[in-house]
Amino acid sequence: MPLLRNRSLCLACLLALTAGAQADPAPGHADLLWLDRITYGVDSASLARLEQIGPRKFLDEQLAARDERLPAAIQAQIDAMPISHQGIGDDIAALATAREKLKSIDDAQAKVEARKALRKQGVALAVQTQERELLRAVYSPAQLKEQMVWFWLNHFNVFDRKGPEAWLDADYVESAIRPNALGNFRDLVMATLTHPAMLVYLDNARNAARQHNENYARELMELHTLGVNAGYTQNDVQEMVRILTGVGVALNPDAPRQRRGMQALVVRHDGFEFNPARHDFGDKVLLGHTIRGSGFDEVKQAVDLLVAQPACAHFISGELATYFVSDNPPATLVDAMAESFQRTHGDIRSVLRTLIDSPEFATSLGKKFKDPMHYLVSSMRLAYDGRAVPDARRLVLWLNQQGEGEFGHATPDGYPLVASAWDSSGQMSARFELARAMSQGDVQMFDGVAMPTVPQLSGSLFERAVKPRLSTTTLAALDQAKSPPEWNTYLLAAPESNYR
Repeated sequence: MPLLRNRSLCLACLLALTAGAQADPAPGHADLLWLDRITYGVDSASLARLEQIGPRKFLDEQLAARDERLPAAIQAQIDAMPISHQGIGDDIAALATAREKLKSIDDAQAKVEARKALRKQGVALAVQTQERELLRAVYSPAQLKEQMVWFWLNHFNVFDRKGPEAWLDADYVESAIRPNALGNFRDLVMATLTHPAMLVYLDNARNAARQHNENYARELMELHTLGVNAGYTQNDVQEMVRILTGVGVALNPDAPRQRRGMQALVVRHDGFEFNPARHDFGDKVLLGHTIRGSGFDEVKQAVDLLVAQPACAHFISGELATYFVSDNPPATLVDAMAESFQRTHGDIRSVLRTLIDSPEFATSLGKKFKDPMHYLVSSMRLAYDGRAVPDARRLVLWLNQQGEGEFGHATPDGYPLVASAWDSSGQMSARFELARAMSQGDVQMFDGVAMPTVPQLSGSLFERAVKPRLSTTTLAALDQAKSPPEWNTYLLAAPESNYR
């Protein structure tokens, strides 16, 4: 076994044993830990900006997220992706055409090959979507927004291997999640509710007055807004099912779908369709409130009602606090965030400001274990520090290998936010191998493209923003490294590098 691999395993054991026991940060470095939490991880650009304007203005900029400009080389990679030049209407039309062509193929072997080609096309779209989001996460100056995009994609989870999801997910990010990631929670719920990706994934496209499907109605209440044990009943779920009848996908916008006299009630946009011919127009009683049968307006009333519930404010605040602060966030913090949520009618920026300004946030800095997404992106920000990666597909592969691939969670609950899901010995071993791959440039070729070996990271950024956090044990391990790639591996796999 090579020397590096032997040393890697030894340090992996050290990592597993010392996780959670890293030394408290030295006084005077609170701002660096704060920056590491507000962003996906410190790099030279974020450190320089913090030093230039200070934490308060830095937070203001991050909450405003007005500057999302990417480095020219990264933007060029994104611009070269087909998903950057086609809308959801184009994707739906292309998929419909391909499916019709499949039906017309009589030869069995030719039909198999056509299905393979269609599946390959879907995989390509899914990979491009993941590449784009990972590149933005690593390189965007709007780091808090990027974290919130990932958080909401996980909260409103969809799975790219169900039906036509791969053709829908790129637009789901662009039109439903990103515009609302720091906006109003009610608008975010409505954006996901009216997007084909969600309606296909949770089967509401099949929900009709005479053929109910309760999958989405249940998850809308349990996972998206109110949480478990929020006081609603099975009858409330059934009433929500009725409200959502006719809410579906316009796979063929030109097809006649309405009974005479109902055309005015049709709602269609960007692949979404409310079809009144499939809707139950009877009155409903949801959470004790009567909603008169009126078509799509019932959906708006229902969402307003769900988001206004105190249970919704506490549930969303608790999820955010778990993501940013602690696996078991203090009740005082969640209560304060929920108060901001209700006072501002679900303004996400206000809730985040309450969170970040809290004493609980300050005392948690450096103690929150990184999930695979945070670990990969923070490592790339440190290792590449603004330099362009030659092929973003490697990032997708690495994240998938860590078990948290975007759109890769089959069930609607999303990936877990707590350390116990990611800190097992097996996870730590895989994480160390990822650190090694990033440090060495992973000498194995990937589709003909090799990642360049990263220069030793012991430069200015390390001295100013990383070294002050390291324990004497970690510094001693670094001193034992026999080469720059080995040194980098030890740093990226150190206990401190696994916390934010």
